Amino acid sequence: MTPSLLIVGATGNTGRAVAQTLPKLLQSSSTFSGHRIIALTRSSDSPVAQELAKLTGVEVIEQNWVEITTDWLREHQVDRAFIASHNGPNQFAEESNFHLNALNAGVKYVVRISTTAANVRSDCPAYYARQHWAIEALLSSPEFNNLQWTSLQPNVFSPLIMSPAAEFIKKYRKTREQDTLRLMASADAPIGIIDPNEIGVIAARLLPQDDILVHNKAKYVLNGPEDITGKQIVHMIEQHIGTPVKDVSYKDVSFVDMLYEYQYAATKQSKNIIYSNKRALETAWEGKCSNSTTSKEILELAAPQRTPADILKALLEG
Repeated sequence: MTPSLLIVGATGNTGRAVAQTLPKLLQSSSTFSGHRIIALTRSSDSPVAQELAKLTGVEVIEQNWVEITTDWLREHQVDRAFIASHNGPNQFAEESNFHLNALNAGVKYVVRISTTAANVRSDCPAYYARQHWAIEALLSSPEFNNLQWTSLQPNVFSPLIMSPAAEFIKKYRKTREQDTLRLMASADAPIGIIDPNEIGVIAARLLPQDDILVHNKAKYVLNGPEDITGKQIVHMIEQHIGTPVKDVSYKDVSFVDMLYEYQYAATKQSKNIIYSNKRALETAWEGKCSNSTTSKEILELAAPQRTPADILKALLEG
């Protein structure tokens, strides 16, 4: 069996682009042209998994990543890996276990998806950001020196911010009626929202780098090419519908209520922990997540190109 590059979360919003981008990069690499690409999925029957299976050099394997062991990684000769973990309350336990198994299996390099850079700290009110901080602290410890890694810290995903605008426009075009427009963005603070696909492209470019030492222990901040504010989103909507938006709720985090009700309430997981997510966007509202924070290494690797207008157009066409 030949060495492999592993993509954990290959059918997700960032992993899919990793799987789509890697094959061409490996073809032009003298070091990795012989490596296999393993794309993990929980269901090989899903449309995305079937699409990835058609790519040259990509092997889709049905495997729950949280059950991956050291022996599994050795058996599949995983040399390098990409992981986009979930953000549930047990993220630290499950992702740290993956990294420990990778260390013990001799995996050389891991590229992982973190979260909003301004939130990755020990005192962040939002629990999942503290988990990312803890993972990075774990990987930075001397015991993990043999596992090289890069953590990508993207600020807010653009569909999360722009989807309410797209849905508002679609409903108005259909009914000519307006509900309250609920935006997570504040009225005036600029946010450098980023397309998840472009994050995946950056991760794919990192994985086959010949010199990973320069990226070891790096925490790169990712933003899109343009900032957007809540007021600018409202203006974009008004251009599409040709009439003023009547009622806007800025800094609206009511989505957390729905998240808890539909995903966690039945499991009896801590409501207090889940509801801490309502404070995740505070750093964005404070103006700490503009595209001026983008790491220069990201601009050199693959500068993001998709603007908020591009994202809105795609959501309206989707």
